[in-house]
Amino acid sequence: MRAIQIVTTRLSSCLRPIRFELVSSSSSPRLLSNSRRLICTAAATKSDGGRSGSIVAPLVENEEVQKIDVNPPKGTRDFAPDDMRLRNWLFNHFKEVSRLFGYEEVDYPVLETEALFIRKAGEEIRDQLYCFEDRGKRRVALRPELTPSLARLVIQKGKSVSLPLKWFAIGQCWRYERMTRGRRREHYQWNMDIIGVPHVTAEAELISAIVTFFKRIGITASDVGFKVSSRKVLQEMLRKYGVPENLFGRVCIIIDKIEKIPIDEIKKELGFTGISEDAIEQLLQVLSVKSLDDLEDVLGGAGEAIADLKQLFSLAEKFGYSEWIQFDASVVRGLAYYTGIVFEGFDRKGNLRAICGGGRYDRLLPTYGGDDIPACGFGFGDAVIVELLKEKNLLPELGQEVENIVCALEKDLQGAAATVATALRSKGQTVDLVLESKPLKWVFKRAARINARRLILVGKTEWEDGSVSVKVLSTGEQFQVKLNDLE
Repeated sequence: MRAIQIVTTRLSSCLRPIRFELVSSSSSPRLLSNSRRLICTAAATKSDGGRSGSIVAPLVENEEVQKIDVNPPKGTRDFAPDDMRLRNWLFNHFKEVSRLFGYEEVDYPVLETEALFIRKAGEEIRDQLYCFEDRGKRRVALRPELTPSLARLVIQKGKSVSLPLKWFAIGQCWRYERMTRGRRREHYQWNMDIIGVPHVTAEAELISAIVTFFKRIGITASDVGFKVSSRKVLQEMLRKYGVPENLFGRVCIIIDKIEKIPIDEIKKELGFTGISEDAIEQLLQVLSVKSLDDLEDVLGGAGEAIADLKQLFSLAEKFGYSEWIQFDASVVRGLAYYTGIVFEGFDRKGNLRAICGGGRYDRLLPTYGGDDIPACGFGFGDAVIVELLKEKNLLPELGQEVENIVCALEKDLQGAAATVATALRSKGQTVDLVLESKPLKWVFKRAARINARRLILVGKTEWEDGSVSVKVLSTGEQFQVKLNDLE
């Protein structure tokens, strides 16, 4: 593998040249000798809009060099062509499901004001921000999630947009967190959100969209399920035991760790909030409830939490995904802004962390100074679902596919081959044009590697007649055709 080596210099300003060289690894011949090394200097950007990064290549001798790590930063990824094909396949399913449900696509800056993500103390995401002060002395952060940016945009648009809004986004998010299987420090996330609908019908449709996605990629209800609850369950329990309302956010964050840390640690953290031991035991007992009937025995049937959950399960039957969902009182979600129904997609074998999650966040917009507008949505990361597809042997085979490979049989016919390629591309066909003189054996190997459907050869005799030779690679059929008739 080739390694990049950089001349180490102390930069006194942004405009000082940076020198670097390419050399081979120790296991391969050096590309440049020690006495004659290629040094490239990046020119500063011109104020008149001239191209930056212009390269000059003076030769210098015996510069001391230091190898750099050619791997991406820890927790991040490169996307080589094979990886990009999988990513595009996944994103296309995200987009197609969103389109089927009538949602419009939006996007936001990867870099946002830090204050957008600073909420209640103790929230895990606050400690995971990639944040810094820019040159204008402004505190900024790489977005760790998309929902606050959505709220900002909705407030910005104000009354220029009509409610309800049904928006979706696919964006890269950054969190400095401990890495596990399916958890990285950067990931892409698919969000679908509904702004302006106060009823549980909104949450029901969002879960239906996720189920639709799962079905499209071959995941079934025996592979994945949804744990569903409501933040109002916890609110009613805390109210019953006289726990102050201002502790609600902190308690939610602690409860969200139930499957992540030992139960004794959960009890200890709840104790630090000032909740009595008896209240903690009763609370944990309720959070272990797995059926609505048992919950109703504890809370009674008159509360909002029970009513919302019953309506959701009723709607699940109408949408046709009742076998996918189950009640689990311990689901509260870790983000402080959730207010009602919450849900998580989970791997039924228990090998993976949550696949997706979401819920209602009716009070998020007012915390940023916006109107009191009901809202709900979900986030669905790209990393865990790929791990699940690998486990289920459901990853698609996505080799490169090109309709035509065009090759000139003689060097002086390269221009003619370019004409053929341009004609086919103008008709919407994909073309791989062989840009050098290559033997036919090499051309056939390349055609097989890129899964080309046809090989088009430009020979001297045929070209003088305005024709080319076409070989259908799947059948071996070969014929000549006029360029104007080539389809």
